Amino acid sequence: MKITQEKLPDSQIGLEIEIPAETTKKVYEKVVQNLSRSANIPGFRKGKVPRQILLQRMGVERIKEAAIEDLVQDSLKQAIEQEKIEALGNYKLISKFEELSSKFKPGEPLRFSASVDTPPVVNLGDYDGLSVKAEETKPDPEAVDKFLEERRVEQATLIPVESRPAQMGDVAVVDYTGRFTGEGDEEEGTIIPGGQASDFQVELEEEKFLADFVKGIIGMKPEETKEVPVKFPEDYPREELAGESVVFTITLQELKEKELPDLDDDLAQEISEMETLEELRESLSKQFQEKADKETSQSKEQVLVTALLEKVEVELPKTLLDREVDMIIRQSVMQLEQMGMNLANTLTAEMVQQMQERSRPDAIVRLKQSLALEEVAKRESLKVEPEAIEARINEWMEQLAGQNVDPGKLREVIESDLLKEKAIEWLEEHATIELVPKGSLTPEEKTGEGEDTQTAAMAVETHETTQTIDVTAETSVEE
Repeated sequence: MKITQEKLPDSQIGLEIEIPAETTKKVYEKVVQNLSRSANIPGFRKGKVPRQILLQRMGVERIKEAAIEDLVQDSLKQAIEQEKIEALGNYKLISKFEELSSKFKPGEPLRFSASVDTPPVVNLGDYDGLSVKAEETKPDPEAVDKFLEERRVEQATLIPVESRPAQMGDVAVVDYTGRFTGEGDEEEGTIIPGGQASDFQVELEEEKFLADFVKGIIGMKPEETKEVPVKFPEDYPREELAGESVVFTITLQELKEKELPDLDDDLAQEISEMETLEELRESLSKQFQEKADKETSQSKEQVLVTALLEKVEVELPKTLLDREVDMIIRQSVMQLEQMGMNLANTLTAEMVQQMQERSRPDAIVRLKQSLALEEVAKRESLKVEPEAIEARINEWMEQLAGQNVDPGKLREVIESDLLKEKAIEWLEEHATIELVPKGSLTPEEKTGEGEDTQTAAMAVETHETTQTIDVTAETSVEE
């Protein structure tokens, strides 16, 4: 068998293959023999069908096509082994199958062209000593006080008020009916669908309810009725109400004010596991600092990987790119399902195709970043400790409990993930990083995504969602 190789774009190798005449005849005869043994033709026992009858009934073209399929697959497998080609995924037939079929003659050589994806060659420029700017996040000096004040409001006791009118910060219990004004498509006086309620409790804060509705209640006294004009925001979730002008008839039934608890040890014990307010303040300060440090670290990683991306040149094989697109879609589906959306019966082929097209640019960036970091790890002989791999595996197995997980795939992805983390650490140790205030970098300077942990989606072989692990303590600053 004659084989000629050719370098093609997108990390592909083209193969020109000539199959010897004796092989084409042998394979063709084998196909005929197999069909004669398995064909069910009326009037003949299985395996006893005369050759000529078989050719007439099955059709010469069909038999030739079956022979060509076997010849192409077998010869490509042999060629890849013979030439020691590290192929990714399946082959792509360049020659037109119809032409091969029309020209094919058993006992004569068969020539065809195909291509296979191969691991990309990563050309990486000078990555040692990168000079970048990263945003430094510092905790808000008033963050602890704001957090504690929010908890005080949550723990407030509602006290009935009769001696004064409603004011901001109160809680009002109202009856209301909303009607269209006739300025839009609806007839004047028509009641808004779902626009009626009795004993409805509303906090008199603009961000908690419709701002015009809340402002209209301010100054009202219990048992007072008032008509309040309200303009729904243009981005209101209910499209039929977005931007509409309506009038609410509001009756204030009850008015309550919030009596806040004292900021003391008792409150600390109520909202946390701490015994004293001082301990709670220290704990919160530590959490806010850790959160800020994490954001600063993520900013460093992001700008380093973005800078590294500018140093890399690589042709991405379609096989790897398709896998990355599939990974992004899988992650998106898992996230949506975790939010309670059942996509099993709603995703159409057209929707999937649109998701693939939208995901492709992100997939290119992610794949280039991943390959660049793997190349750094390779050149710097970075290794991952077995203990770290086992610890990460245990973490993910807890999160993926009950899921259909491929242990080998999970280990492979985790090791790759940790190795890329090592590469980022190496880049940071050898880089010059200037920290600037958060928000001071332009979007262009921050372009690029940080390395995503892809473990869950790559290891789970079902469409079931992973369980969300709640690591947020009652007094966590992540709220």
